[in-house]
Amino acid sequence: MSANIVTIRNLSKIYQQGDINVTALDNISLDIASGEFLALMGPSGSGKSTLLHIIAGIDRPTNGECRVQDIDVAKLNESQLADWRNQNVGFVFQTFNLIPVLTAYENVELPLLLTRMNRAERRKQVEIALEIVGLADRAKHLPKQLSGGQEQRVAIARALVTDPALVVADEPTGNLDSHSAQEVLGVLRTLSRDAGKTVIMVTHDPKAAAFGSRQIHLEKGELSK
Repeated sequence: MSANIVTIRNLSKIYQQGDINVTALDNISLDIASGEFLALMGPSGSGKSTLLHIIAGIDRPTNGECRVQDIDVAKLNESQLADWRNQNVGFVFQTFNLIPVLTAYENVELPLLLTRMNRAERRKQVEIALEIVGLADRAKHLPKQLSGGQEQRVAIARALVTDPALVVADEPTGNLDSHSAQEVLGVLRTLSRDAGKTVIMVTHDPKAAAFGSRQIHLEKGELSK
C-alpha cells in the first residue's frame, strides 16, 4: 500500500428532522491507504453508511473535509461530482440492482455506455471484469439464471468495469447465504490484494469484516477506540 487515497478531517454530518437535528457523524478524522480493504463496522444508526456515502460522493458533509485522491469531493458541483463518481468509484450494494432483461454481459457494460469507448473497447473491459469475478462463462445468462452469489459477483464486475481506484460496498453479503458470501468477500479481498483497488465495505458481520485488511468501528457517529 502506498499513499493515502482518502483523507478525512473533522467531518460531521447533521440531518434535520423537523425541528430536531440528528448527528450522523461527529467530528470524524480518518486516513485510508491506497490498496487497503477497510471494513466499517457498527450497529444500525452508527453512521457507517453515511460515512461511506460521503467518501463515494453520494452525500455531502455538513462540516469538515473529505479528500479522495487529493480532491475535496464536497466542493464539486453536482455535474462535476457525477463525472467524478463515474470515473473514480465503483458501487456494490446489498441489493444487486441488476436489470432483469439484460444478460450479465449487458449489465456489466452499462457504465461504459456513458463513456466514449467504442464497442470493441467496451467488450474488452467487460470480458476482463467478468473474468476477475470468475463469471466469464456466465456472460450470456440473465440474472434469473444465476444464483444470488453470482448476481452479486456480476454487480462487482459492473463496479469494476470502468477501472475505478475506489470500490465501495454497502452490506454486500446481506442477502447471501454463507457460501455465496464467502465467494463475494473473496473477490473483494482479491481486488485489494492483487489488483490494488481500495475497497471500503460497510458491514455489521464480524465474519465479513475479517476479510478486510483493517477494521474500524463507529458508535453514535464517532470512531470508537
